[in-house]
Amino acid sequence: MISFLIVAVLCTSCLAAPMMPYSYSPDVGGGSGTSFSTEGGKGRITAIKFWENSGSYITGIRVRNGAIWGKVVGRVVGSAKELILFDGETIIQVSGKYHSNYIYQMYVVTSLGRSLVVGQPTALSFNFYPADPKAELILLSGRFNGAGITSLGAHWDVI
Repeated sequence: MISFLIVAVLCTSCLAAPMMPYSYSPDVGGGSGTSFSTEGGKGRITAIKFWENSGSYITGIRVRNGAIWGKVVGRVVGSAKELILFDGETIIQVSGKYHSNYIYQMYVVTSLGRSLVVGQPTALSFNFYPADPKAELILLSGRFNGAGITSLGAHWDVI
């Protein structure tokens, strides 16, 4: 009887779905323009920059993986707002505001409780976070046009 119970427990654990640490927070925003994906897969995100039209929407994004900065997505306007992460610090939440035409605000939160807020609190809210509590932001994707970022999604995984 005990051997039957052991076999039953082992079979049940084999049928259980494996943990999938990767998750995707679907795009928000109108989504017109050219699609983009920040440089992912070259190490952990170590810094992030945003540009904004003064008093308006987000115009550009740039992500650093390890020691290498990726290409600017969108348009550079004025000075960037930047968050440089400490060793071992990760991005665990990306929130903000969007309208049908642009992403208006970005709010990034780290595993150490630090944050960066860029843009204007206008229109609809979004809140991206990983399905697995051990996961971190690995890349951002979406669309941009000649003026700014029109849609945004987030990809999470355990590194």
